Amino acid sequence: MAHAEYHRSEVGGWLRAAVLGANDGVVSIASLVLGVAAAAGGEGAVVTAGVAGLVGGALSMAAGEYVSVSSQRDVERADLARERRELAESPAAERSELIGLYEAKGLTSDLAAQVADALVATVDPLRVHAREELRLDPDDLARPMQAAVVSACSFAVGAALPLATITLVPASVRAAATLGVALVTLALLGGLSARLGRAPVARAVVRVVIGGALAMGLTYGLGAVFGAAS
Repeated sequence: MAHAEYHRSEVGGWLRAAVLGANDGVVSIASLVLGVAAAAGGEGAVVTAGVAGLVGGALSMAAGEYVSVSSQRDVERADLARERRELAESPAAERSELIGLYEAKGLTSDLAAQVADALVATVDPLRVHAREELRLDPDDLARPMQAAVVSACSFAVGAALPLATITLVPASVRAAATLGVALVTLALLGGLSARLGRAPVARAVVRVVIGGALAMGLTYGLGAVFGAAS
């Protein structure tokens, strides 16, 4: 019977970017529009600030992720290039290093040598050494464009929720409604990311909700202070 396995690490890169982007979108834009609203800003000012924050934040997230992941990919490519050069210049030393790695995993010296030689003979040597020495798959390097697009889109989706709430609900309850929607969304995102990563759900939810509530509460308070002083 075929046995299929699914590992969370297979989606770790884009999932991380998506969750972080959505969290940042919710907290950033909810804090922004709440602060503007607390400063007695009219609906036009609130919407303008929210839309500007959404666009600017999404672009900022995309640029940051692209630069960060590009740097990671540059390092991965440099490591692969160095490994390729070492394989060409010192094959015996690389063979000994590979054997040593298998011995460290518990194989005997003879068996480690047999495994190393068999793999190198049937698989691209660079692929074998990259996997065992560098923990890299040459066909699955970091993807900066993917990370940038996912971060920007997820930030925009997260930001749209509090922006739509504060724009559509009556002025008398817009602060409470926006805060409630933001906290519920953060709780769902925290729980989802924890479940996908097989981490404790309650701890993740509490952490993200408390952090978001503090950020939004502080921004709202500052907006109220500046609004009263103006």
